[in-house]
Amino acid sequence: MQQAVHSISICTRGQGLYEFTDALDRFVAESGIATGLLTVFVRHTSCSLLIQENADPDVQTDLVGFFRRLAPESMDWLVHTTEGPDDMPAHIKSALTQTSISIPVVDGQTVFGTWQGIYLFEHRRRPHQRSVVLHIIGE
Repeated sequence: MQQAVHSISICTRGQGLYEFTDALDRFVAESGIATGLLTVFVRHTSCSLLIQENADPDVQTDLVGFFRRLAPESMDWLVHTTEGPDDMPAHIKSALTQTSISIPVVDGQTVFGTWQGIYLFEHRRRPHQRSVVLHIIGE
């Protein structure tokens, strides 16, 4: 059994989806592991990870709009407000999505479906530098 670990940094410009599929593909290729499981984990509580369509950018626009409506900043009943009006809605969005994703590796490549890519989903308005850990285990 082999394994490899790597961290990547993703700089965001505010709310939105940031694709980093190419970084995963490079990591898997450099690991030398032909068959295994890649775990992707984001080390933050106000952003998340998504596997989503990467062909039509309207999908990303609609997802951001949906989550903005689902957890708006205008919820006057929120208690956690010390980090700004977008922080608690960001935590809610993160809780509804995921911070860890597993992706199969076959023949030394990630196994995504047609039009699929992996995204960091930034839920805060201001730019951030996000840390994502990649861990692959296999043969």
